[in-house]
Amino acid sequence: MKLSSFINSTFPLIIIALMSGCISDTKPNKKSLASGQNPYNDDYSQYTSLSHRHMWGTYNVHDPSIIKSGDTYYMYSTDAIFKPMGVKFNDDTIQPGNIQIRSSHDLINWKFEGWALTEIPKEAVMHVRNNNHGKGATNMWAPHVKKVGHEFRMYYSVSAFGTNSSFIGLATSTHPLGPWKNKGCVVKTIPVNKMNAIDPSVITDVKNGRMWMHYGSYFGGLYCVELDPQTGFTMKKEDHGHLVASRANLKTHNLEAPEIIYNPKQEKYYLFVSYDALFTYYNVRVGRADQPQGPFYDYFGNDMKDTTDNFPVLTHSYQFGNHKGWSGNGHCGILNDDGKYYMVHQGRLAPSNLMMLLHVRELFWLPDGWPVVSPERYAGVKKSQITARDIPGQWEIIQMEEKAPLSELWQGQIPPGGWKYTSKAFNVADTVQFLANGSTNSHFSKSWKIKNNLLYINNYPHVVFKGWDWENKNYTILFSGISENGFSFWGKKIN
Repeated sequence: MKLSSFINSTFPLIIIALMSGCISDTKPNKKSLASGQNPYNDDYSQYTSLSHRHMWGTYNVHDPSIIKSGDTYYMYSTDAIFKPMGVKFNDDTIQPGNIQIRSSHDLINWKFEGWALTEIPKEAVMHVRNNNHGKGATNMWAPHVKKVGHEFRMYYSVSAFGTNSSFIGLATSTHPLGPWKNKGCVVKTIPVNKMNAIDPSVITDVKNGRMWMHYGSYFGGLYCVELDPQTGFTMKKEDHGHLVASRANLKTHNLEAPEIIYNPKQEKYYLFVSYDALFTYYNVRVGRADQPQGPFYDYFGNDMKDTTDNFPVLTHSYQFGNHKGWSGNGHCGILNDDGKYYMVHQGRLAPSNLMMLLHVRELFWLPDGWPVVSPERYAGVKKSQITARDIPGQWEIIQMEEKAPLSELWQGQIPPGGWKYTSKAFNVADTVQFLANGSTNSHFSKSWKIKNNLLYINNYPHVVFKGWDWENKNYTILFSGISENGFSFWGKKIN
């Protein structure tokens, strides 16, 4: 997460510091899929003031981290809030704080619970400003929450855009909603360092109990450092760890937001990372390893710490019919909910790309052990077996691919004024007819068949399942796979 004062001064976006204990009892309205309604509207420009915070369920979500405790899901996210021009934001008596918290019982309807910390820790503020000409540290970024024993640990980031004068700190609580107590610095960086101390993600080795934190952004790639499981701090004082992921053209192309998980069925650790600019082509990629500290290898067998861009690409900017499109689909959190997996990430609503919505997507595993995500947001649709009789008909399919930057990048981001709405900024859906004889009228998806509960297109396996069509507001059939070029291949039936 790298939203900053430079963005704040140019776009109608406000990044603010927020406060704990301000919990609203008002619940968002629940809508019925059976009545042809989406669970919530995408445009939330009317709910941006503090007095409407009880409506912020899936709104103003950036860099989410998700956990489950008991029967409740909890989400923590960056202090990023969309503020339209001319709107009085602080129209309430509330004193805002830092790190947004939300809860849900179904992953669809979310309740804004308030904020984790009353102030940005002074140690973090002093470190950033002392190493950045007195500037920065005006908000908190990219929290990551992990339960260790009976303690909840929140790792948070404090920095300034365009610098690696950065600070990852630790706060703890006995409950997901707090109160949270700041414990101090885990890792900090200054301009002479190669790495950047933001975007933490923590995991424990299932075999030996060793704990590792992955972190980093832009500057020098992503790093991994060992933590003391008892304290949550680094095993060695002032240790920065080792490099685990890099990419080509790091000086202009972004790499950030590591999220590390373990899949017990695959017996592998998966490192999800985000590429490119927040406002446009932000996308999620993944590699895997036999141990949590790496090395991690991608879909084509490349070591992620080399300079080769990595694959597969799970999300990207996209546009189905009857919608303006979604950009900024990156910085993900992953939840293993008793064997069911979900990805959560921000999505930026076109055409302005300034409203940030929570996207929850089901995550599935292909036979070769690589993950794919649903083309549509999760809406709680019950699963049932898909047969060959269900496939013939009209589909919208998206063959994702790399997109050329819309403008020259600065610090890996679109500079002020660099975003202009155009269909060239999206992976746009094509309409394809799947025929009953196992063929299609598409030049790149010529054949299909159902085998072992998978949809094979051109002999490549795709997960196929029932879901909700958010653009057309009805039930549908979806598929998701990885094409030979390492990009997601998505589809939904529309007729």
